[in-house]
Amino acid sequence: MNQEEMERLLSILKLHAPADPKEAADVKLIQQMALANPAIFDRQTYPGHITGSALVADPDSGRFLLHYHKSLSKWLQFGGHSENETNPADIALREAAEESGLTDLAFFPPNMPVRPIDIDVHAIPARKGQPDHLHLDFRYLLTSSQPDTLTAAEGESGDFRWLTFTEIEALGALIDPGLLRLIQKSDKFINALRRK
Repeated sequence: MNQEEMERLLSILKLHAPADPKEAADVKLIQQMALANPAIFDRQTYPGHITGSALVADPDSGRFLLHYHKSLSKWLQFGGHSENETNPADIALREAAEESGLTDLAFFPPNMPVRPIDIDVHAIPARKGQPDHLHLDFRYLLTSSQPDTLTAAEGESGDFRWLTFTEIEALGALIDPGLLRLIQKSDKFINALRRK
C-alpha cells in the first residue's frame, strides 16, 4: 500500500462515527495495525488483515439478504479478502457480486460519497493452514433492484434468505452481535432516508 492509499484508509477511519465502545475500539485498533504494517490488505498478514463486506438491502421491502457461510456455519453478510484491491469498498462490492450473483448492486445511498456503515474486528479460527487471526472488516450497505435474481457462484453457499430486521433478530444466536449491529444501523439509516 502506497502513501496515498494509506492516507485514504486512515481518512475512512477518521470520518467514521462508531456506534458503541466496541466499534470505537475496533477503529482505533485498525488505525494502529495499518500504521504498523503497510501490507495490511494482504490476507497473509498476521495477526490480522483488512477485509471488505456488504449487507445487501431491498429498501422497497425492508428486507436484508443473508447467506449461510459453509465454513463458519453462520448467517452472514457477503464479504472476503482483498484480491489486490486497496480500497475496502472495492472488496465489498466484488465479493457481494461474486457470492450473490446479483448484477445490479449499488452503494447506498446513491449519489453520495461511499463510506462504510460499520467497522468491525472479529476473530477467525485457525483452518486450512491459517492460524487464528483477525478480520479488520469495513462494512458497506448495497442495494439491488432485482432481489430475486440470486445465483450462487461455483463453490459458494447457495443458501440465501431475504429477511426483515425483526426476522433476523428472531434468529438469536445464529446472528453474530456485530452483524446485528450492522443490520440495525442499516435499517435505521434506510428508514430515516425514506422519511425525508
